[in-house]
Formats: sequence, C-alpha cells, structure tokens
Amino acid sequence: MQQAFLQYMADKNAIDLREAGLTNKDDTKAFVRNYLKVVVDCNGDVLEPCFSESYKNMNGGVVTGLNAADWGGPSVVLANGASIFFDYVSRYSGTVNGKPYYYGAFIVDINGLKGPNIVGRDLFRMNYFMDGTIDEADGNPYCRKEGLCGGSDLKTLRENRFNNSCASSTDGIGCFGKILNDNWEMNY
Repeated sequence: MQQAFLQYMADKNAIDLREAGLTNKDDTKAFVRNYLKVVVDCNGDVLEPCFSESYKNMNGGVVTGLNAADWGGPSVVLANGASIFFDYVSRYSGTVNGKPYYYGAFIVDINGLKGPNIVGRDLFRMNYFMDGTIDEADGNPYCRKEGLCGGSDLKTLRENRFNNSCASSTDGIGCFGKILNDNWEMNY
C-alpha cells in the first residue's frame, strides 16, 4: 500500500498526497481503482463480498458491521484476497509544534471473508499520512522523522495504544502499531 502511495506522488510530481490531489472521496476512489489490483468493488459498503458480516474482537465480543457510514470511501477486494476500506488523507488532521499534518485511515482484512474474522488477528485499522507512510494515528510524520512525539517516543506511543485499545477494538486500533514495534510479528 505504501508503495502505491509513493508511486501516486511520483506520478503527480508532488511532495505529498495532498499536493498530489488525494484530498476527497472521489480522488481516493480513483486512486484505489488506478493504483491497486481491484477484483471486487463494493461501492463503499463494508459488507459481503468485501467484508464479513460479523467479526469478534480479541476479548471475544461480537463486532457487527463496521461503521462505514461517515467514511464513504471505496471498499474493495484486491487480487491477493485482502479487503480494504478507505477514507481520504485529509479526513483527519493534527498539529505538532505549530506544524500541521493530515492523515486518513483504512481498514484491511488481510484474508477477506476467510476466518478467523477477529479484529486484531486478520482485520486492522491503519492510518496513512500525507507523506505516504502507514502507521498508527500517533505515528505522524513529525513524530517519526523529528522525534516530536509529545514528550514520548513512537514505540511507547504504539505500545500504549495497543494496551489501551487492541483487545477490545471494533476496528483494530492499536493492533497494527504493536506489529510494527515487534518487527512485523504478531506476538500477542
């Protein structure tokens, strides 16, 4: 996914995703269709055949229907079998030491409709930032590149989000950051 973001910026001769034009739902839909190998398009619905009708969180609680009503981005199945649902890179914003940054989010079920359909095992929420990188919400470009992490460090921020959110999450918040911290291994 990150490679697709970087290619999109290069093709648009832009320094970031916002400058490249990835700033609204329609542009995000065009990006997904043009830069990813889409085999099924669910037109923004987070339902079968793109996503399972229900998931469980890691605490065993039932998660019914991912709340997609306010995102409105594309929901697709890729050629590798992963299901992805997007919002757009300007959806959220933050400021670090007076410097603004923008990001969007996407939810990915790494194996589509196949089980176990457990949030944090095969379904994750990831954030993508204006520079094309992917991380947890705390992993903004200024934290990653300049160490401006609100008095902490990125690894600790990810670990805290994992501890506070992952097991009971309805969309995988905090789980992806733990995997990043553990060198792409699921050690939980």
